[in-house]
Amino acid sequence: MKIQRHGAALAIIAAGALVLSACGSDPNAGSAAGGASAANSPAVDCSGKTSLTAEGSSAQKNAMDVFAQAYQAKCAGSSIAYNPTGSGAGVKQFTAGLVDFGGSDSALKDTETAPAAARCQNNPAWNLPLVFGPVAIGYKLSGVDGLVLNGEVTAKIFNGQIKTWNDPAIAALNSGKTLPATPINVVFRSDESGTTDNFQQYLQASSKGAWTQGAGKKFAGGIGSGAEKSSGVAQAVAATEGSITYVELSYAQDNKLGMAQIDSGSGPVALDDASVGKAIEGAQVAGEGNDLKLDLKSVYGSTAAGQYPLILATYEIVCSKGYDAPTAKAVKAFLTTAATDGQANLPDAGYAKLPASFQQKLTTAIDAIAAPSA
Repeated sequence: MKIQRHGAALAIIAAGALVLSACGSDPNAGSAAGGASAANSPAVDCSGKTSLTAEGSSAQKNAMDVFAQAYQAKCAGSSIAYNPTGSGAGVKQFTAGLVDFGGSDSALKDTETAPAAARCQNNPAWNLPLVFGPVAIGYKLSGVDGLVLNGEVTAKIFNGQIKTWNDPAIAALNSGKTLPATPINVVFRSDESGTTDNFQQYLQASSKGAWTQGAGKKFAGGIGSGAEKSSGVAQAVAATEGSITYVELSYAQDNKLGMAQIDSGSGPVALDDASVGKAIEGAQVAGEGNDLKLDLKSVYGSTAAGQYPLILATYEIVCSKGYDAPTAKAVKAFLTTAATDGQANLPDAGYAKLPASFQQKLTTAIDAIAAPSA
């Protein structure tokens, strides 16, 4: 697997709701029982409703583009309208029953599980981690390539303790580099975001106590300027010399940002396919049964050599039961396709493919989604 910049066919579409049409031209591409195009391509039931709605994480928006391409080969004439408004909005819209599933860069919080269950006709909502991607510490600093940071220094940048690029703490990690006295301009997500939550969890786990602001979907560093969505922060950094942010890989690539290496104690680690793969392998399931909530804190605080620790898992928030039968079938058809056929082209869009063992856990959970009468 090679993580690289996605092509023009998967370019970011900036406007509102993204309608992902699965209008395959092959009349045999979809059927009531689905059609397997390859030996490892599972059959799906395409007899559910033909129009799905989902909303939430902008981090997985490009992955949704990829999944729609695979879905096209399964269920001709079906579509999904995905609105990349951010994780907080996605959970709220799902809980309110306004979309079929939500996308969030963090699992449901304890305060969110009861409202989500109520929306599912008093059945549990499940957290299904479908999209894995690295978060880049993206920066714009002319003449400085291969910047190295660690958890402690990153925390002090994002809470204002380190204010200029030539600070001794940064210089100590970047021997041989000429660092300017340019003021550091922190850019953060102004909307509620699971990316923010994961980033702040990373700072808590890796900063040796330098980050005391806590986690959560709202940035708590108390400094900097905000921008909406992943595209917004990346564009803001690209436009201003001396800026730094946290953003998903594909957005850092699209905006040609520098991406810091992370030294967790075993030497600098660049963001690449091998280092991200090692991090995913270290992710542990903390949920019960088919609720696949992950515990990423051990990854964030790890000192393992060759592991890029700053990753996130984007969850699809779904009802275990509580959908009507047409919706349950459609949700299962789309998610099954996304978890299998849809994984093949994810690296070109800046994401990581699911390891085979985790893919099996995920498809087992998707298969267990049921209508109330089941």
